Amino acid sequence: MSQLTHPITEVLVVADCWRNEPEADAVIQRAIAAAADAVDTDVADAELAVMLTDDSGIRTLNCNWRGIDKPTNVLSFPALQPSGAQKPGDAPRMLGDIAIAYETMRREADEEQKPFDHHLSHLAVHGFLHLIGYDHENDDDAEAMESLETEILAQLGIPAPYADRERMD
Repeated sequence: MSQLTHPITEVLVVADCWRNEPEADAVIQRAIAAAADAVDTDVADAELAVMLTDDSGIRTLNCNWRGIDKPTNVLSFPALQPSGAQKPGDAPRMLGDIAIAYETMRREADEEQKPFDHHLSHLAVHGFLHLIGYDHENDDDAEAMESLETEILAQLGIPAPYADRERMD
């Protein structure tokens, strides 16, 4: 690769339940790098944060931001993008934030008999795609997003995530 195309990703562990998953940071970094390589969006030198939380934390976020009072596996919060071109000396462009809930993610991985790191990779990719504008509000958008997720995960050696499962929220 001739130039850096990956965003700068900061992984923040805010719930103790993640302390038993020391590879989570590396898994997320790898998944987001693969996603950045697969999309046409320029994310070089952009920044994003991934917060590793628990069901209680993500439930609060889900309730406050979406009006849904229950935990979910992943939430994305795209940053507002400044108008105009980036100038030398400007702060790095923020893509936004992703939150991933341990208990929900762990339960889904166990129920679907998927390796933990495969499901974590999928949720990181899913969240990243939301940050850069992908969505699944209608069937065509959902099909495009799921197809891209499947392609990205295949590059990581991870089987198609939607083979035996309903779409994510």
